[in-house]
Amino acid sequence: MQTPYDLRDPDVRRRRFRPIPVRMLVPNVITLLAICAGLTAIRLSIEGRMTLAVYAIVFAAALDGIDGRVARLIKGQSKFGAELDSLADFVNFGVAPGLMLYFWQLHELGNAGWIAAMVFAISMCLRLARFNATLDDPNKPAFAANFFTGVPAPAGAITVMLPIYAAFLDLGRWPAALTAGYTLLIAFLMVSRLPVFSGKSMRMRVPPELVLPAFVAVVFFIALLISYPWYVLSIGTVLYLLALPLGYKSYRDQARAMGGAAPSSGGEVPSPPSAPTMANLSEPPHDDDRPGRLH
Repeated sequence: MQTPYDLRDPDVRRRRFRPIPVRMLVPNVITLLAICAGLTAIRLSIEGRMTLAVYAIVFAAALDGIDGRVARLIKGQSKFGAELDSLADFVNFGVAPGLMLYFWQLHELGNAGWIAAMVFAISMCLRLARFNATLDDPNKPAFAANFFTGVPAPAGAITVMLPIYAAFLDLGRWPAALTAGYTLLIAFLMVSRLPVFSGKSMRMRVPPELVLPAFVAVVFFIALLISYPWYVLSIGTVLYLLALPLGYKSYRDQARAMGGAAPSSGGEVPSPPSAPTMANLSEPPHDDDRPGRLH
C-alpha cells in the first residue's frame, strides 16, 4: 500500500501515471460503442420502436465480433479490456434482449413473462462467468479450444429474438406462452454443456485468386442483411439451431479419435468442459490466469 510519502517520489508517480498507448484504447472504445448500442436498444424497445432496437443489438453483436480481433491485431490487449468486454456482453446480449422481449410481448404473461426474461439474463451472466473461469482449464483436450461450452453470448441474443423476426415477416405473432418457452429454451442452451463449434480452427488466410470473390460475398451478404433483414436473421437463426447437433457430433468424433490414439486413457471420451467447482471458485485468481481480452 502506498503512502502519501511514496507519492512524493517521482519514480512512483511516473509508474502510476504513465501514458497509455492509443492502441490500448481503441479496442475499449469499440466495446463502449457496443454498450451504447445495447443500452439504446433498451430505450428503443421501451418507446415501441422495436425494429430499431433489433438493429441496435445486431450492431452490438458486430462490434463484439471485431473488438477482440482488433485488440490482438494492434496488440492492444489488457485486463481492463477483458473485464469490460465481459460486462458489455452481459448488458448487450443478456439484459437488453430480455427486456426487449418483455416489453414486446412477455409482459402479457405478468410475473411469468418477467421470470422468463429474468432467467434469460441470469443465464447469460452465468454463461459468461463460466467462460471466464474455465478459459485456462488445463484439463481440457487440445481440440476443445475449437468449441464453446453452450451457445455463445452474441448467438444467444440473436437467436432468442426469433419471435420478433417472425412477427416482422407477417408470419403471425407467437402466443406469449410459446415465446416464454422459447426464451427459456435458449437460456438453457446457453448454460448447458453442449459443445458448440466456434469456427476458430477455420483458416483465416484467403488464397489470392479468391480475394475478390470474398469481397463480393461479404458485400452481397451485407446488402442482403440491409435489404431483407428479417429473412436473413430468421433463416440464419433456424440454420444455426439446426446445426447445433453437428457441433456436438464433431466434438464426440474428435474425442473418440483422441481416446483411440491414447490407449492409456482407457478409451473414455472426454466430456465437454464443465463449470468450475466451489473449491476452485474459492481460490483467488492469479494475474497470469486471465486472457488479454475475452471474446
